[in-house]
Amino acid sequence: MNRTHIPGIIAMAAIVVASNILVQFLFTQWLTWGAFTYPLAFLVTDLMNRIYGARAARQVVLAGFVAGVACSLIGTQIVGEFGPLVTARIAIGSGLAFLTAQLLDISIFSALRQGKWWHAPLASSVIGSSVDTVLFFFIAFSAQLTWLEPSNDVSWATEALPILGAGPVAPLWVSLALADWMVKLSLAILALIPFRLIARRMDPTNRPV
Repeated sequence: MNRTHIPGIIAMAAIVVASNILVQFLFTQWLTWGAFTYPLAFLVTDLMNRIYGARAARQVVLAGFVAGVACSLIGTQIVGEFGPLVTARIAIGSGLAFLTAQLLDISIFSALRQGKWWHAPLASSVIGSSVDTVLFFFIAFSAQLTWLEPSNDVSWATEALPILGAGPVAPLWVSLALADWMVKLSLAILALIPFRLIARRMDPTNRPV
């Protein structure tokens, strides 16, 4: 492991751990506080990719995945009012969504890195975030996948309600996913500012960003 990659690894692990803690606390009816920290993982991945390359970015993603698995294992042992804080479906959805979305982010960023400075981080983050949201919420809460964990009652998440309280009727988890996705898209745009500032300062090749 290259010593210069350690800050990225620490940052990714910290984001994953913080998000796993903050997801336990509601911000609004549709969001938790974790929705605002988790998207920063894409910023870390893109910075590592831009500055050190795809291999370094994959190392950072692996560190985040390991941290996420550790959080999930701990969460399954903590029993709250409605059972374990982390169910098997949430653990599977979280791990699979994170790994798939982050690796996709790296591939898209690498393919677009020679374009305008904002093309790669914006496209990779938007597409990666979208895939992450769909995979996690569908795996964790959809009625179609109850066979993954038959003992886990997700009827609360499949209750038919207007989307975000005002749209067409759909399962509650669709509203949760949509709200989460909107935050991710907003942060993907805002993250372009720190991405450019940090990349211009730290890129060892001094390439224009």
